[in-house]
Amino acid sequence: MSPLRKLQYWFKFQRDKASFLAQGGTVEKIHAIFDEYDKPAGSATGHYFHQDLHVARMVYRAAPKRHIDVGSSVEGFVAHVASFRDIEVFDIRPLQVQGHPQIRFVQGNLMELDASLMECCDSLSCLHALEHFGLGRYGDPIDPQGHLKGFANLGRMLQPGGTFYLAFPIGTSGVHFNAHRVFTPTEPLQWMAKDFELMRFDHVDDQGDLHLCADPAQIILPSYGCGIYTMRKKS
Repeated sequence: MSPLRKLQYWFKFQRDKASFLAQGGTVEKIHAIFDEYDKPAGSATGHYFHQDLHVARMVYRAAPKRHIDVGSSVEGFVAHVASFRDIEVFDIRPLQVQGHPQIRFVQGNLMELDASLMECCDSLSCLHALEHFGLGRYGDPIDPQGHLKGFANLGRMLQPGGTFYLAFPIGTSGVHFNAHRVFTPTEPLQWMAKDFELMRFDHVDDQGDLHLCADPAQIILPSYGCGIYTMRKKS
């Protein structure tokens, strides 16, 4: 914020306070916040806003018997889904959940799969998480093939006929160590060809806008967006 803008806001603050007191208000403490005057109500754009809300709606409509999430935003996607159903959350990092019994948390590394999780659910999500596997950002073991091992294990968790919601950065393929990987829009189709059928592809573009039912082969992104792949596991 420029010094001139700060000064303008200071004068506005003083006028507002004087008006408040003149109308009979009382002030116990001064807590001046100048950076909210020109801000919008919030942000209804970007990767996380669109993917979390969009996929949560699809889960709601599908009404699966058992939905498991791996590594997605707790404040966003998990909270959305937990508002209407039970959800199990897996993450390599710890999480304390109190007062919300519909959220069951399990800490674990999904680059390795416990035998008890084989074909354990009919609905699975992993939103903006797989691209981090094996890069060490969240304390996970370093593994250049971590995303492929994670994808294979996630597929093993899903029952035949089950639905897999997967989202990650798409654009020019590359490893941005140790932040994340970026994949071309068609690259994941090679991973899923054997075991999955692509049901729909949606994406968020560089400007943060959502595009529904697109063709991954037709997507051109100057920077990188977010690809949302909805798949069904083959029987």
